[in-house]
Amino acid sequence: MIISAGRNEIFDFALPMGVGLVDMSINLTKFLCENRANLPDEIIFIGSAGLYKSGEIFEIYESKIAGNIEISSLENKSYTPCETQISSVQICDKNLNAKVPRETIQVNSSNFITTDENLAYKLAELGYTLENMEFFAVLKVAKKFKIPARGLFVATNFCDQNAHEDFIKNHQKAKEKLINSLKERKLI
Repeated sequence: MIISAGRNEIFDFALPMGVGLVDMSINLTKFLCENRANLPDEIIFIGSAGLYKSGEIFEIYESKIAGNIEISSLENKSYTPCETQISSVQICDKNLNAKVPRETIQVNSSNFITTDENLAYKLAELGYTLENMEFFAVLKVAKKFKIPARGLFVATNFCDQNAHEDFIKNHQKAKEKLINSLKERKLI
């Protein structure tokens, strides 16, 4: 099953589930509960992402690991008792002791877009390559339902002061690149 956030990221082959962590969690959970008798073998989330420090605009990235690191925690202004990292590697590999390869792309999710390059670099130092608002929620829900999940992302911008403008400028071409990648992988 292929899902997307929706709003700007509508595809005729993907179910839109909502923008941000909360809407994605609610709508994906509701969908899976309503279809409990016919759960998908895998959830593939597709969408756009911002790059923290390095990488190429319009490049396609795949991930099975997401974090939920808020910027305030980077400045020691907050803490959380909640889980801040989740991996679908364990579910996909059916091995609860699975080791995550060092080269695995990690995606950070927040309901806010990083526009401070210095803070983006700090997130990169923590091992995160990309920022996508929904992916942590996708993996969290998939784990609850014991469904393997992964994300396929197209980079639209760097996380800096021009993040929004670059996202808008690059979004249509990025969607086309993502569709072509899905076709090459024979996922659509």
